[in-house]
Amino acid sequence: MIDFLLDPWELPFMQRAFTVAAVVGLVCGVVGVYVVLRGMAFIGDAVAHSAFPGVALAYTFEGNLLIGGAAAGITTAVLIAFVSQNRRLKEDTVIGVFFAFAFGLGIVLVSTRDSWTTDLSSFLFGQVLAVSASDVWTVAGIGAVLVVVVLALRKELVAVSLDRETARAAGLPVFRLDLTLYVVVTATIVMSLEAVGNVLVLALLITPAATARMLTDRLWAMTVLASGIGCAGSLAGLYVSYAYDLAAGGSVVVVLTGVFIVTWCLAPRHGLLTRALRQRVTPAAGAPAATTGTS
Repeated sequence: MIDFLLDPWELPFMQRAFTVAAVVGLVCGVVGVYVVLRGMAFIGDAVAHSAFPGVALAYTFEGNLLIGGAAAGITTAVLIAFVSQNRRLKEDTVIGVFFAFAFGLGIVLVSTRDSWTTDLSSFLFGQVLAVSASDVWTVAGIGAVLVVVVLALRKELVAVSLDRETARAAGLPVFRLDLTLYVVVTATIVMSLEAVGNVLVLALLITPAATARMLTDRLWAMTVLASGIGCAGSLAGLYVSYAYDLAAGGSVVVVLTGVFIVTWCLAPRHGLLTRALRQRVTPAAGAPAATTGTS
């Protein structure tokens, strides 16, 4: 068992992969809490896919794929935040419009090239085992900034997430907070692409926070749990990938989903089996008490 835990750390590329996976899992857990509270999982998917045309454009002109993806994702996030201020359109409707457009544009751009390369494939499916030392420092730096921003604005973000109209009436800058959250989510997603890829990044953003939501109703506890689950699940996924020679990004997502399913069933207060057991042992309301006696 000790050898299983320590052997991967002897390989430099695994050391870098573990570091990036831990940082990405932690940051996604923190940011994902506010995505789950707001019920905006759809925007995570939309932003992840809206980065695709930027990557395709960078790929076409042989530029940096992550910079292209970040530019496209942030542009889409800003447009969504701006257009969704119109009260006649629900937020998910606006997201759907820009999500479909961005992904369609990416497909058009890719179709202009005759073949795909390994770089573009790694963007879609992740290649955490190939990260460089500079990638590790970049992810750590970006992750630290994102966590600081989210924690500094946590009260305002929660207020807007729970009741936008009340937050606006209280004088909070709802549009700027929306814009900040969208940009933070976009940066988190782009930062995570190296670990799990465009296709699976939504799971890393949502699943740890959803798991923590099953365990607690307190924001601070939920944030700590989500970051811990994201970090530990990412590391466990890499161990599974190393031991059985499986895709790293997919292994991380499968492990995190497994943790969610176990929690969904066994959570102390809100778990499926826990609630079923509580209903069985609790007498039905209004049921007459049993009596004994002789006639």
